[in-house]
Amino acid sequence: MQAQPIISIQNLSKTFHTKTSEVHALRNINLDILPGQIFGIIGMSGAGKSTLVRCMNFLEKPTVGTVLFDGVDLGAMNAQALNEARRSMGMIFQQFNLLMQRTALQNICFPMEIAGVKKEDAIARAKELLEIVDLADRADAYPSQLSGGQKQRVAIARALATNPKVLLCDEATSALDPKTTRSILTLLRDINRRLGITVIIITHEMSVIEEICTHVAIIADSQIAESGTVQEIFTRPKTAAAQKLVFHRAGEVQRNVGSNALRIVFDGTASSEPVIAGMVLEFKAPVNIMFADTRDIDGKAFGQMVLQMPEDPTVAEKMKYYLTTRGLTVEEVQFNV
Repeated sequence: MQAQPIISIQNLSKTFHTKTSEVHALRNINLDILPGQIFGIIGMSGAGKSTLVRCMNFLEKPTVGTVLFDGVDLGAMNAQALNEARRSMGMIFQQFNLLMQRTALQNICFPMEIAGVKKEDAIARAKELLEIVDLADRADAYPSQLSGGQKQRVAIARALATNPKVLLCDEATSALDPKTTRSILTLLRDINRRLGITVIIITHEMSVIEEICTHVAIIADSQIAESGTVQEIFTRPKTAAAQKLVFHRAGEVQRNVGSNALRIVFDGTASSEPVIAGMVLEFKAPVNIMFADTRDIDGKAFGQMVLQMPEDPTVAEKMKYYLTTRGLTVEEVQFNV
């Protein structure tokens, strides 16, 4: 039996009105996020993903639709109940949003002060969280004395201060260099596993989704274009929006590949076998490798390759069948992304 969603979004739309027009930021969003998932929401700039995450905790009130948090309708709550629900949804941002006049420990204590936690209890909790984010020795440092990665670790600790069930991460690594980004993503994965907190990551970077997420929803033109496990989306992207994100070098390949091309997806079991070499030897016809990469998705090695196939349609079809019988995912590439 499937668990009840920790967040369920039903028929949600959000429209912003200006003096002269209206902007439809979100249209008919339906999404279920289960407890314990690391769920990614990805889209290009302006797609509506940040508006969506703000609707999840009602910092933005949807124009229409319902948001259920742990089975309860946020739209039916009074102000006090809504504030209590928000304390169960920690949030971290791209720009950290730390109070510059407070130390790291004091920043972490701040949401507990607002919640009425006793000072000594708040300090004890803040020290515990500094241990979790590996900054115990920086408790008395001010934000100006911390690196970008350290600031984000303090922000994560602050978001955990009220023992949330969900951690909302809005472009939390966009301001960080690649090495620091990996360390923050590793920390978020560890928090998810150790504390059982559901993590929702808003990003425009497919590499972030592949690094940490178990499930993903792709948002384009204010709507959910596609959703599923990261493996499903990577292996078989159905929509143009998904293909563009999975195939982020498609523009380079398109300029060099004709119409007769195949995309092959393989996992770690098949990638160790010389399948392409075996196929070329079998049919005595060359193919041109136009694109190839390998990625780690949820701890498993996945790869993809684009092959320019022989012009002879009979040989090309036999090659396609050869690859399919070896357990590979094979699809024709249209390059309409």
